[in-house]
Amino acid sequence: MTGGGSGGHIYPALAIADKIKQKDPDSEILYIGNDLGLEKDILPDSGYPFELVKARWFEKNPVELLKTGVVTMQGRNQALKIMKKFKPDVVIGTGGFVCVPVMLAGKKYGARCYIHEQNAYPGVANRFLEGKADKIFLGFAEASHYLRHPEKQVVTGNPVRSRFFNINKERSRKKLGISDDDFVIFSFAGSQGANQMNAVIYEFMKTLNGRKNVVLLFGTGTMHYGSIMDRVKTEKVELQDNIRIEAYITEMQEYLGAADLIIGRAGALSAAEICMCGRPSILVPSPNVPGNHQFYNAKAVADAGGAILIEEKDFTLDRLVSETEKLMKEPETLESMGKAAYKNAPKNATDIIYSVIKD
Repeated sequence: MTGGGSGGHIYPALAIADKIKQKDPDSEILYIGNDLGLEKDILPDSGYPFELVKARWFEKNPVELLKTGVVTMQGRNQALKIMKKFKPDVVIGTGGFVCVPVMLAGKKYGARCYIHEQNAYPGVANRFLEGKADKIFLGFAEASHYLRHPEKQVVTGNPVRSRFFNINKERSRKKLGISDDDFVIFSFAGSQGANQMNAVIYEFMKTLNGRKNVVLLFGTGTMHYGSIMDRVKTEKVELQDNIRIEAYITEMQEYLGAADLIIGRAGALSAAEICMCGRPSILVPSPNVPGNHQFYNAKAVADAGGAILIEEKDFTLDRLVSETEKLMKEPETLESMGKAAYKNAPKNATDIIYSVIKD
């Protein structure tokens, strides 16, 4: 397995690995990542052995692109050395620049090679690698328009780890120490965080601070936690017990499970996990992504009735307060949104991927 950089690439890889291990307990799985991504933090707790190889992002600047080429070949040689020892039958990549050297090594080694693209607009690494892959798994059928090999494509949906299946609100709240009577809002901006979105949520937090029977779980992302807490200190905000601020959410399934309403980005994995938990959401797609793919991820859920889509340019404190206050007064709307979200969940993604690989 390989995939790196963000949780959006790593967790689908782990979901696929878990499914393979479930179906074939005797299978051996090795994860190859890069030390610049979150995989070095996430993989030690996964239960899978992992190795690190060199990799580098793509650049348009010719000099920087040359550097990327050199580092990529170094990483490929490292990965090939690992493969000669491990002897893989299959190499599966789920995106991120570390996939390039690893998948190139897998092709040279002679393993069957597969890639999974989570988004409606494919990433640079997967567009580069599609010619090397035996099959290309798609989280969204729309991604097919941007790829050159339709004969290789299989629409699977996005792999979600089994811990997000059969979520129980009461159980999740008990684990987090939250009352069943509280209205719980969970906001998160992805594993790295998002500055503008966090700025609005910060002001929203102040409107909720100390409010009875309302709890805000505020996941800032690792990059922005320090600045958020500095603002709390500078502005002398006395945080009450109903506000919880976290840098990184490790038990994401419990936070999603405990929530009555979710406010989040629309990364492909985040959208899939929210839907799998059957939770209503306000999705704020990042405009700073290739092909505006988060907008299309969010639109798919919103069109199904499971979410409210607010573009970042329209994501203001007034708009957020208006939407949340309205939903808090309409439990039947929240319930119908949750059901629509679950109906839109990719429940069989890992089964389809496993079956294609096994065949």
